[in-house]
Amino acid sequence: MADNLLRNEWKDLDSGELMLLLYERIGRPGQYDDISSNPNKFYLPLARSSCRVSLTFREKSIVSIEPGEAFNAAEWMKLSKEIEESILAGPLKVGRDYSFSSFRVLGSWQGNHLGVQILPPPDHAPRANVEMADHPFILEFPIKVTDCWPVTNHRRMRDHRKLTLLLNVLLAGHTSFQSNRPAHFWASVPYDDGHHESKWLQKFFFAKLEKIMLDELSPSADEPLEEVEPEAYYAKVGHDGKGLRVPADLDQSICCYMALSGENRVKFDRATFWMEMASRQWDTSVSVSFAALVSVIESLTERGDRHQFNCPSCHKPTEHEVPGATEKFRAILERYTPGDTLKSQRNKMYTLRSRILHGGELMQLDQDFYSGWDPPGWNERELNNELWSLTCIALRNWLKNPSTS
Repeated sequence: MADNLLRNEWKDLDSGELMLLLYERIGRPGQYDDISSNPNKFYLPLARSSCRVSLTFREKSIVSIEPGEAFNAAEWMKLSKEIEESILAGPLKVGRDYSFSSFRVLGSWQGNHLGVQILPPPDHAPRANVEMADHPFILEFPIKVTDCWPVTNHRRMRDHRKLTLLLNVLLAGHTSFQSNRPAHFWASVPYDDGHHESKWLQKFFFAKLEKIMLDELSPSADEPLEEVEPEAYYAKVGHDGKGLRVPADLDQSICCYMALSGENRVKFDRATFWMEMASRQWDTSVSVSFAALVSVIESLTERGDRHQFNCPSCHKPTEHEVPGATEKFRAILERYTPGDTLKSQRNKMYTLRSRILHGGELMQLDQDFYSGWDPPGWNERELNNELWSLTCIALRNWLKNPSTS
């Protein structure tokens, strides 16, 4: 049996980062050999006599690296040293990129504990001429750098995306990032004389960022963003011309996210992804957006045959058979949004989601062009609005007191 070059000490090594490093140090493009018999085997830089190492995948992770016919032991020793001294143990610096808020960002905010900072866009950056828009701002955050730039830049883009999705839950309005798969669409372009012209355009934002990596946080803006007590923030902050404000516990919430266990971090990242999809899909399909909101809650539920949770009668940890999907969905809402909705409403939410995803139903707004003020359309709007609110509350509460499996 061939030696597995993947050391036990590398258990925390991200497979995506490892692939980037191997591409840079071993070579591209990679090749399969008899893919029908070995669909999870991948050879670098090519197969057979050109192969230096072969990779075996299990689901999404690299579980084995084996020497190939062209294996170079000295080269591998050098790469192993880089993994241990740079990839796994590099110094911290500051990554930065543009994010977008449905509120103008007129000042800055800086967390006291983790080195996360929100900055207004520079003077040269494009700005929307209306309030209801995606307004750019600069997000700065700590990342561990390496001697391999593709790995470092991958971390910068990945962490920027995850932190932006987190802020989409913690901040009022919609916080988003620019997709790396920008769409093309027809747009009506207005001119000063009042005329419009239809053009086929690409959805894209560009503004000079200066450096995308810094040794330390940029200087804060002259004006700080207003901080509002959480209860008032989530109940009252809206579009009133004041621009972006932040909850007073924002730094604490980001710390809670960073302190999540690996398993819970994966759950929460999955949930914030579906929260963003609910926003992005709203203009295309209300049905898909509604189903995505249910997937947010489902991302936080337990998997497997049994799990441990606090018994609702005695509030002590107890082990029970895992209930069905509807019960798990309802249990999360009951625990993290207590008293905010009736049991019958929770059942309606999950039933509608199941009918949508199983091809049995579409929401009224996806079927008709009228406004939907009649009872069928209105009831669905109310159910959607209630689920949206409950989902945000559940995510914020779960973040501060995550369930344990």
